[in-house]
Amino acid sequence: MCGIAGVVRFDARDHVNEDRLRRMRDSLVHRGPDGAGIIITGRAGLAHRRLSIIDLAAGRQPMTNAAQGIWLTYNGEIYNYRQLRVQLETLGCQFQTQSDTEVVIKAYEVYGDDCVDHFQGMFAFAIWDVARERLFLARDRLGIKPLYYSVSDTELLFGSEIKAILAGLPGRPEFNRSILPEFLASRYVAGDETFYQGIRKLMPGTVFSWSPSEGPRQRSYWQPPVSREDSSMGISEYVDQIREGLKQAVSSHLVSDVPVGLFLSGGIDSSALAAIMAPMVEGPVHTFSVGFAEKAANELDYARIAARSIGSIHRDITVTPEQFFGALPQLVWHEDEPIAFTSSVPLHLLSSMAREHVKVVLTGEGADELFLGYDYRYRVTALNKRLGDSYSGLLSPGIRDSVASLIASLPRKLRRYGERTFLAMDSSPRDLFCENFSVFRQQQRGALLRDEDLIRTRDPFAEILRHYHGAGSEPLQSMSHADIKTYLVELLMKQDQMSMSASLESRVPFLDHRLVEMVASIPGRYRLRGMQTKALLRDAVRDIVPAPIMNRKKMGFPVPLGGWLRGEYWSVVEEFVLGERALARGHFHDEEVRRLAGEHRLGVADHAERLWLLINLEMWQRIFLEGESPEGMYTTDSLQIHSSLQDNHRTAAASMAG
Repeated sequence: MCGIAGVVRFDARDHVNEDRLRRMRDSLVHRGPDGAGIIITGRAGLAHRRLSIIDLAAGRQPMTNAAQGIWLTYNGEIYNYRQLRVQLETLGCQFQTQSDTEVVIKAYEVYGDDCVDHFQGMFAFAIWDVARERLFLARDRLGIKPLYYSVSDTELLFGSEIKAILAGLPGRPEFNRSILPEFLASRYVAGDETFYQGIRKLMPGTVFSWSPSEGPRQRSYWQPPVSREDSSMGISEYVDQIREGLKQAVSSHLVSDVPVGLFLSGGIDSSALAAIMAPMVEGPVHTFSVGFAEKAANELDYARIAARSIGSIHRDITVTPEQFFGALPQLVWHEDEPIAFTSSVPLHLLSSMAREHVKVVLTGEGADELFLGYDYRYRVTALNKRLGDSYSGLLSPGIRDSVASLIASLPRKLRRYGERTFLAMDSSPRDLFCENFSVFRQQQRGALLRDEDLIRTRDPFAEILRHYHGAGSEPLQSMSHADIKTYLVELLMKQDQMSMSASLESRVPFLDHRLVEMVASIPGRYRLRGMQTKALLRDAVRDIVPAPIMNRKKMGFPVPLGGWLRGEYWSVVEEFVLGERALARGHFHDEEVRRLAGEHRLGVADHAERLWLLINLEMWQRIFLEGESPEGMYTTDSLQIHSSLQDNHRTAAASMAG
């Protein structure tokens, strides 16, 4: 796992400034503390920060071929690199190292842009083809590794994180305010836009190229398949395929020249990985878990059950609210954008603990989206859809409107549940799958945002619905497909940035693209049967996962934020939501902001998720738009949060200041 960055000047007479390229590279020191490199050749400059995982001695980057005509800076792991190396050797390729980096170069020499079709793994890389003066950028199929770019009239910049691009810009970035409706609805931006004007994501399964003769070009090289509704296979055959596919995925993801551990949540996904992984490694597995003192947000007992079942060396951490809020500003810096999910903070603290013992961990990310594991999001939405279609066919619009009005007049608690059913909502995917799970719902967004034109012109669900409708007519399949292409991508960025904030590589066996292709082609009715979410996965691992874990209710990754913001840490709301600086920005109506905060403070309503987004947005603006230090975020008289930040936080902050 590494950090990459680079510059290509469009005018051949221009040369890349080495100091500028070094600033871009060293903004990513947390991604690669083991080494650094730069190459400038003509109009192009490539940079690299290295976290040594494979071929520790000879895998330095940027790397070139024997003729020095191809230069590569690469982040990720190609799990099938040994098999691919043998294939390339039969075609006449000769190798000087044992690294997967050199395999990427040789594959490009042989297959050109189609080299990505031969890689099994997670990757984001840049190749400069000297003779053709051509830049080639690529990102893995699922978007496990990040890559951002910016194109101006004079140059192209790219980097593993947005901060690398920012380090190459002459001034402060500009806020892309058009994404606000989507941020308020979904927590994140689903398409290729970011919070910054002119900076975009390279989307999963996509390659991008630039050359003087062709200019910028982009194409998608992979999409997850849709289900085979005409398949004659039975459940038992699917179960056997999944079990074998999981074994192969875990085995391939253990390729490493350093120890590999496991994040163990105490749920089915990570417990299954633990059981499959344990017999494949020498000695006991190192497992790591995180929880909170609050019982409703603590899964540590289940994680310990899973750890005992495989005889692992297990460590866990209980996160305090002081640690949580103390780390938050620095983690906003690490994510480059407002943090979408509260679970990012404990994930970073868990990664920091794990990094003291291993360099690589496996995680269970992706299983819920692939196997339909979210109860309310998938099972209840599918039920709502079926009942809503029948309801609409039986009753006239007038009667349905009367029922909806009745629900709107119910007491708050009853209304909260009624409003999220087919009785009060249209049975379209926009309502049941998108609006129903928005943080700020349509009416709330309208009340909060000042810019009425933005509300009218920006569809916050356009990208999600594009992928939903592109997967056929079966709702379960469509929901899974849409989440894999949008929601999961954001989760993976959380996973990458929070683990890399501690210089730890995280790997996701459930997202081995071969396993994804197999499971995504299975009809949704098999993956979610009746009331049972993740039905096929449960069947596949029932004999290796402890019964208490198989039978428990899913918790997700809960953070007891509501109580913290209502009590001792109300001052965070006062500073970053109700403070003069926050209100003066003019994005939101002051009275609506005060109403939300006041209702939460009094316990009239739970607005924790909404306040979380507003807090993060304000912290992000102070750090990235105004240049405020994350370490100085809690220095006002009204807000004193003492934290013991990790050493790597200080290093990262120093790098940013430099």
